[in-house]
This record gives sequence, structure tokens and C-alpha cells, in this order.
Amino acid sequence: MKLKALIVDDEYPARKELRFLLNKFDNIEVVGEATNAQEALTLIKALDYSILFLDIEMPGMNGLEVGARIQELPNPPHVIFVTAYDEYAVKAFEVNAVDYILKPFDEKRLTQAINKIMKIHQRQAAAANDSVKAGEAVTTGGEQVAAKPQHIKIDRIPAEKQGKTILVNESDIIYAFTEQDYVYIKTFTDKLFTRFTLKELESRLNSTMFFRTHRCYLVNLHKVKEIIPFFNGTYTLIVEDNEKSEVPVSRAQAKKLRKILGM
Repeated sequence: MKLKALIVDDEYPARKELRFLLNKFDNIEVVGEATNAQEALTLIKALDYSILFLDIEMPGMNGLEVGARIQELPNPPHVIFVTAYDEYAVKAFEVNAVDYILKPFDEKRLTQAINKIMKIHQRQAAAANDSVKAGEAVTTGGEQVAAKPQHIKIDRIPAEKQGKTILVNESDIIYAFTEQDYVYIKTFTDKLFTRFTLKELESRLNSTMFFRTHRCYLVNLHKVKEIIPFFNGTYTLIVEDNEKSEVPVSRAQAKKLRKILGM
């Protein structure tokens, strides 16, 4: 069982360090980052996160207010506060925090917090299984039907534009790419910053549409206009954005692409 996590912290070094540590856990997948409360709330309402690693001291709304706000949601993520200040511990648990970790991060302490989360999820899964075995049912139109857990999945990707977080339709993404250690999404007219890695985007996006052409590129094959042979068995793809951008296909991926396209 792999739990989806969101990191919320206004300091990039802290987010980077925490992501590095969390990547060591096989049961945790960091699928988003936010630098402030508003970004965090937008992402939490859009995606089904299991864990929220939440800083307290941030510009504008602080982490405690975020923790209180998300308790109003039907299925809020479990909160682990990560902060340099120990004086907020009591208030943190008043908003149902699972744990409270002080910076600088300690891997052993982080492991303890994650183990708490895993035990909670195991108990919830066991309870759900017991309910199904017991034949728990709900009444709909006078008939008894088996109750099913609600799971929300959306085909949109959060990205940043002019200081705002917007949700980009999967079908509007022409390609995604890395540039100077950052990841961007290219639509027909816009280049949008995203906090996902290319690997994370590849796992989130529809695998029948998106293909990893290169270690730095992920392209929507439905938006490819031309395929041009290039040097040493590689290709260049011309895509259908406003600039008719060129996307490289590495030699290793060219064979897979030919098979997909029947070339």
C-alpha cells in the first residue's frame, strides 16, 4: 500500500530535504508540493492525498489554520506537522494531527510518524473489509445495495501561472519537460511550472496517451503532428502547440515508439 503525500512549506530547502527522506520509504509517494496555505488547500480539494506534511510558520494563513480548515472536508488527509517551533504542539493535536516533528528532520523520528499513519490505514482497511464481509448495505429506492467506498479521481494536473495554481486538463497537455532541475507543462500557448517530477507525472497521466520519449520529456502522442528521423536512430517529434515545438526521442525509446505506432 503506497500512500500519496503532499509537502507544504514555504522554504525550498526544507521541502527538498523532506522529499529526499520520504523517497526512501517504499510506502510513501510524494505527488505534490505547496509553498503556502492557499496552494495547499487548492491541491487538497482537487486530489485525494493520504498524508499532509505541514509546516506551521508560513506567510498568510499558517499551518494550524490549514489543519483546522481541512477537518471540514469529507475525507481529509492525515496531518503530520513539520516545524522548527515546539510551542505549537498542543494546538497541533487540537486539529487532529497524527504527529508533530521538529526540524531539522531526523529519519528515525520520521519513520515513527509514518508508522503511525500506516497503522491507522491498516485499521481502516480492516474495518472496511469487515463491513463488506458482514454484508453492510445501504438502501436506495427501497432496494438493498452493497455500500462502496468513495474514491475520487480527476484528470487534471495542478500547475502554476502568474502566482496562481490552476488545474490543467489532461487533454490540454501537449508535453512535459525538465529545464534546469524544474518541471514544466506545455499547453498550446502556455509554459506552466509544476511541482511534480516527470516520473510522478508519468504515473498520474493516462498511459494510453502519454509516452516518455526521453529522460527529460513526456509527450501526449495525440498531439504529435510529425515524426522526423534524426541522428543515430533517434527521432524528433513536431507537436501541435502554437510554436510547433520539437520533442526529442532517444534511441532507447525510439524502438518502443515505432512499436506503439506500428512503424
